Amino acid sequence: MRMPTLYLSHGAPMLADDPLWTKELADWSANLPRPKAILMVSAHWEEAPLALGATTTVPLVYDFTGFEQRFYQVTYPAPGAPELAAQVTKLLRGPGTPVQQVPDRGLDHGAYVPLVEMYPDADIPVLQVSLPALDPRRLLEVGRKLAPLREEGVLIVGSGFFTHNLRAMTTGVPQSVMTEFDDWGARTLAAADLDALLDFEHKAPAARLAHPRTEHFAPLFVTLGAGLDELAGQRTVIDGFWYGLAKRSTQLG
Repeated sequence: MRMPTLYLSHGAPMLADDPLWTKELADWSANLPRPKAILMVSAHWEEAPLALGATTTVPLVYDFTGFEQRFYQVTYPAPGAPELAAQVTKLLRGPGTPVQQVPDRGLDHGAYVPLVEMYPDADIPVLQVSLPALDPRRLLEVGRKLAPLREEGVLIVGSGFFTHNLRAMTTGVPQSVMTEFDDWGARTLAAADLDALLDFEHKAPAARLAHPRTEHFAPLFVTLGAGLDELAGQRTVIDGFWYGLAKRSTQLG
């Protein structure tokens, strides 16, 4: 069965304390075909040329500071995915597009935090790859090249945050710049307006305030590239706000 391709907002480690969001993620995975392997592209690993993470023992990268000790004790002993790594290398490698291996690089919180909620048994092989750039068109092409993996039962997941400005975090009403960007994104995705999405920094309202750096929006373009032929049928699975940031998450296929 052809797997869908996902973009999800991954939250911070304390997402695990949010009963609504954890249920939304668990319900989402329960309604997906069971993947043979999972390919994660997280906002928290930028490295060029594109790098493949650990493929045997897959450690966790606790890439955050100042949290309670319990968040540094989370485990996720997923199997490695060496066969998937070989497939990714074959699909991406070509003239001018080298692929490197970083065998000791584990899953960062952009990868394991949602996986703990979606596949808590940690029994599905996982491979994380880096963002080789933040340019939307380059990432769209990466996703397009990876799309054949969906036919092999691989779940491709872009993990970011639909809006990401830590200065806009609040326990009250989300700031208007967050809601305006989220509304624009929802409408533009629903319209399958790929040109506008690719040029979001100029087309979206308050784009630079919603994303002072664009690394958390960037994984969306890998997801879109892997599901270009189904863009018109994309659907939002999770929406709403978490501490004032839009947690919109979408599925193609």
